[in-house]
Amino acid sequence: MSKFKNLAAAVDQFLIFCEVTKNLSDRTLQNYKHWLTRFVKFVGAKKKPAKISLDEIEDFQLFLTRLENRRGEKISIKTRQFHLIALRSFLKFLQKRDVPALSPEKIELAKFPDATVEFLNLEEIEQLFAAAVGENILQKRNAAILHTLFASGLRVSELCGLDRRNVNLKTRQFSVRGKGGKIRLVFLTKSAAKKISDYLKMRTDDKKPLFVSHAKNSKIPRRLSRAVVEEIVRSAAGSAGILKKVTPHVLRHSFATTLLQNGADLRAVQTFLGHVSISTTQIYTHVSDQRLKEIHDKKMPL
Repeated sequence: MSKFKNLAAAVDQFLIFCEVTKNLSDRTLQNYKHWLTRFVKFVGAKKKPAKISLDEIEDFQLFLTRLENRRGEKISIKTRQFHLIALRSFLKFLQKRDVPALSPEKIELAKFPDATVEFLNLEEIEQLFAAAVGENILQKRNAAILHTLFASGLRVSELCGLDRRNVNLKTRQFSVRGKGGKIRLVFLTKSAAKKISDYLKMRTDDKKPLFVSHAKNSKIPRRLSRAVVEEIVRSAAGSAGILKKVTPHVLRHSFATTLLQNGADLRAVQTFLGHVSISTTQIYTHVSDQRLKEIHDKKMPL
């Protein structure tokens, strides 16, 4: 007999497991809840986990293929895959608890072409920095954010979570808690540390976040959201005349590719980025491969 009275109850327990045991981030938990709730609504909340069939999974895949977002566009294949990945994780959870259910291996995932990495070269980085200059506190803050993202390879969520007391500008190194609660060491360049210092000298508040809002209609500075940081990066790229779509994650990619182009090995880059698996970091190997080709072309006679 099933340990869960129905599918909805089983999904609830799975989400608790992800939060408590797997220590997944709030954002990942929200996504899992969203994707699995969509599946539960599709097949019925009162259905027993053991009654889920492969035919229903395939019907759900067809439903996702035809599903449109708020803009009236069909959701991407990547988003459809995320639904299935969450579903497979849920079925593995049931399997480990000896709950009768469909084998997760029966849900096949589509193969994607090799991922391409969008990044800025050093000339574009210099353009970006040059577009973020000025003497007021907002300009100082924005310049500090851009320099910090590129110098450290931080995720936008990690940057938003930084507190003043945790960032040592003298040693130019500090620790952050990344995905899965894993702690890693992060380093700053001299220029990034200088930009942060220049910004903090203009702060008159005693709030703990490193980067805060400075809205005229707000008396209390608030920690910046990821959306605000994304807009700061996008706006600076537009002012710099960079035609690429530039996001905080593109600056993270730029950090990694710059290291590789200047001789860093893949294992070091893995550590800097906080990747659990080297396979995740291998998306950057095309960069080092291209660099090797350039060296070969320049150094080989004839």
